[in-house]
Amino acid sequence: MVEKKNRAVIGILLLVVFFFLILVIFATYTVEALKGSKNFDDDGKGGTIAVVEITGVILDAKETIEKLVKAHEAKDVRAIFIRIESPGGAVAPVQEIYDEIVRIDQEKPVYASIGSVAASGGYYIAAATRKIFSSPGSLVGSIGVILPHVDMTSLFEWIKLKPSPIKAGKFKDIASNSRPMTAEEKTILENMLNDVHKQFIEDILKKRKNVIKKDPLDYAEGQIFSGRQAQNLGLVDELLGLWGAGRKVHKELNLSGEFGFRYIKKKKESRLVKLMDDLAESLSNLDPLAQQNSPMYLMKR
Repeated sequence: MVEKKNRAVIGILLLVVFFFLILVIFATYTVEALKGSKNFDDDGKGGTIAVVEITGVILDAKETIEKLVKAHEAKDVRAIFIRIESPGGAVAPVQEIYDEIVRIDQEKPVYASIGSVAASGGYYIAAATRKIFSSPGSLVGSIGVILPHVDMTSLFEWIKLKPSPIKAGKFKDIASNSRPMTAEEKTILENMLNDVHKQFIEDILKKRKNVIKKDPLDYAEGQIFSGRQAQNLGLVDELLGLWGAGRKVHKELNLSGEFGFRYIKKKKESRLVKLMDDLAESLSNLDPLAQQNSPMYLMKR
């Protein structure tokens, strides 16, 4: 009887500890989530010119926009540089970042500095700023849109796999890799990509119509250019690296004090929060519906 009571007490204690741990995890995650745009540090607090870095393939706009807002709201920051090292990315997040830069630039000047590459979506973002700086040997351009697609019919036949999707809607499985694409489907997708390509060119010309005098065929058919070639086409304004461009802007704006950059960095997340975020992402990646169709990309392939 005593042994049973001890087991019951131990069981209750373990249950209490379990729920306590769940509560701690939930509280930690909630606090981190509520921090929002405050989850960023200023690296170099003496600088009056902020730097927001965009690196790698762009698949989400949230972190970049939060950094931009942080720089915009900092009263002692007088100008913002977008430092781009990117081959591009998905269409929607690129356009979200573009719109936010245009909004901020109306109140606080925003400039672009191209590192080794600003192609496709990377250049789309640069085009939102009031001036684009590049090194002569940077890779610039690739103004085009691509929708990745692989017809895996032969592979399915070889492994004796026969996909049989059930759908409501003639084009619900458009661009499926389990069967050849029809001519009608290809036309639909080409029309959609052509429209997005047109949006790309229109957004570039909103900010650069006075400096680009060429026909879009000369610069917007997916070509890649050196920084110097891009300048000759009007895609780049000046051939200067980040620090040279920063000093020039510091002088042009008559900023007081010694020149310096303030890098807007994301704070390091706690291991617990990162673990939970990674788990949530992994679970979402298991959803087959989320993987049905690939997004369109503004990216150098």
